[in-house]
Amino acid sequence: MKTVALTVNGSVAAAAVEPRTHLADFLRETQNLTGTHLGCEHGVCGACTLLIDGVPARSCITFAAMCEGAEITTIEGLDHDEIATELRAAFTREHGLQCGYCTPGMIVSARDVVLRLEDPSEHDIRVAMSGNLCRCTGYVGIVRAIQGVIADRRGRGIRAIPDGGRQVLGPAGSGHAAATVSPAAGPARAAASAKATPRQAAATATGAAHAGSGWKPQTTFNQSFTVAHPVDVVWDFFGRVGEVASCLPGASLAGEPVDGHVEGAIKVRVGPIAADFHGVADVTRDEATRSGTIIGSGKDSRSNSATRGAIGYTVKPGESPGRTRVDVTIGFTLTGMLAQFSRSGLVQDVANRLIGAFVQNLEARLAHQGDGAPAPAVAAEFDAGSLMASLFRDRIRRFFARLFGRA
Repeated sequence: MKTVALTVNGSVAAAAVEPRTHLADFLRETQNLTGTHLGCEHGVCGACTLLIDGVPARSCITFAAMCEGAEITTIEGLDHDEIATELRAAFTREHGLQCGYCTPGMIVSARDVVLRLEDPSEHDIRVAMSGNLCRCTGYVGIVRAIQGVIADRRGRGIRAIPDGGRQVLGPAGSGHAAATVSPAAGPARAAASAKATPRQAAATATGAAHAGSGWKPQTTFNQSFTVAHPVDVVWDFFGRVGEVASCLPGASLAGEPVDGHVEGAIKVRVGPIAADFHGVADVTRDEATRSGTIIGSGKDSRSNSATRGAIGYTVKPGESPGRTRVDVTIGFTLTGMLAQFSRSGLVQDVANRLIGAFVQNLEARLAHQGDGAPAPAVAAEFDAGSLMASLFRDRIRRFFARLFGRA
């Protein structure tokens, strides 16, 4: 087995695989990025096409070990890409997809055509896309979609980039073959030098993930709550990260922050799925504005689920003396098995209940500060499943209440 570390969609990913493991299996089996489809596994059909250092490549005939230190972008990593967004809309408009199996690879290859070719003819587009096979559409809609995006972008004054900005000769990823390694690969190689524990692997990945400034959360929402204690008391309490974490069900820290950097874990259960996320976070506080941020990420090795998030909070006086209002902004991205539960509506409702539990524990701790009483017990595991079950029961009750109320 060989530990391979590379940057995938802006985050460092490391896993132990056999030397013969190809990149597509590395992504699908160890990172749960199943948007990369496998078709022929001979480099012919193009369904597995993704970007290696910005260059389209067949991941089914590329060894993962050969990509050590490279930048990999899968179809999931193009969620917020401008060209890919325009192509998705155009493919829908021109009926450029049917079963959808070839579509991820088609989008990646079509994006490269839009990026490189200034004013291609229909023939040029068909030749450029000839490495991607589709058994459903007959290619007419696909070609029209690409033509439409190119025409629209050129009409907006966006010119093509010659050669797509490529500067390295040789196979995709070859720019990292020797000493030419991206800065983000430093922590990756450190992780590859030894078999890391789940906590160490998550810490390595998080450190490199924070280096990428282009990350955007999939889900963002705002929340506010009020506690019956003075602003100074609440602000001081928020500075003690260990005590704050102890108010959150399932959360724990490996120690106090060092230079604003802290390791921790949170245990989550959703029905039969139990996850133990280990990760690290960077914590900052601004005394002048009484605001702070927590930016971190973590991974659960059992479910291959990973999360990355940012929390911003501001502590301010409440509407009456002796009370404090806390405004919170939460943004996160969740991938893997647990991502099926990340629909914004459900997440918002679950978050409301989780914050309610946090506020209750916070109030209890603040009330017992300095009196020598033992800290109130907090659940050792965050049971999102029970919260969602309760949520659905509430929704059903409200539905029938409205239904029979109108009757």
